[in-house]
Amino acid sequence: MLRKKQANFLDDIKLLIKFNVLAANVLPVITGFVLAIYITNARFLDYWFLCILVLIGSTFVMAGALIINNWYDADIDSKMERTKKRPTVTGHFTDKNVLTLGIGTTACGFIILLAVNLEASLYVFIGWFTYVVLYTMWSKRKYTLNTIIGSISGAVTPLIGWAVVDSAVHPVSLTVFLLLFIWQVPHTFAIAIKRSEEYRAAGIPMLPVVYGFEMTKRQMFVYITCLLPLPFLIAQLGALFVVIATIFNIAWIVLVMIGFRMKNVRKWAQWNFLYSVNYLLIIFILLILVAFPVSLYQMTRRYESI
Repeated sequence: MLRKKQANFLDDIKLLIKFNVLAANVLPVITGFVLAIYITNARFLDYWFLCILVLIGSTFVMAGALIINNWYDADIDSKMERTKKRPTVTGHFTDKNVLTLGIGTTACGFIILLAVNLEASLYVFIGWFTYVVLYTMWSKRKYTLNTIIGSISGAVTPLIGWAVVDSAVHPVSLTVFLLLFIWQVPHTFAIAIKRSEEYRAAGIPMLPVVYGFEMTKRQMFVYITCLLPLPFLIAQLGALFVVIATIFNIAWIVLVMIGFRMKNVRKWAQWNFLYSVNYLLIIFILLILVAFPVSLYQMTRRYESI
């Protein structure tokens, strides 16, 4: 019985912090850090401890933002099938406890981040403020542009990792920021098509709910096409990255174009959702693999100089 209660508690915590979303936001932070080491020719051992701090701090802040989102959205979560099991809906956690946990987790994260540097802390704050205030509390229930606004919060994550090593105002880091920002829009639209009836019941003005599927398909095509030039803007990462990323971009464009003729729109949206998830995972792992061997060499070089 005790083990079952512990398992249920852990399940509730995972739902409260939206574990999959949280994990997906940690990978770009690591990627930004590794790319910064690679591009600036920095020494890995000079920054490894700060990297650990920024990972812990940013994870706490992101978790805090997601918890506060759960607290604020409890009323609409109860109307959507995919969110009905969240502890804010089931009543396993009280609203007061959830809000306290969200604020406390956020505060702990920022305290840790201030030990890193102000620039990394600033990017984390931009992500938190955009997600909690501009997205959750302001635009989500009012405007179809909520998707665009919410995309900013996820896009700043590689800048956080980069800022551990150097200023993130750099062509490579800003291009990765753009990649994440643009990617989130068709990814979210695919979810919105799949769950359009749930969003409609909850009164959330997602694009397919307000303007229909055809408009959403056209918007997805535009955004995915905007991904095409991005690998060429960071060609210094090597021809292999440019070629593979371009192939994935073209394949996604083809998949979207299939949707203009496909009758089963929700099935097509599921294909796009799965493709977008794997697309992001592969692209960011590829970015790490491109930079990691050089970063590893720089770490070895540091050992040799001691």
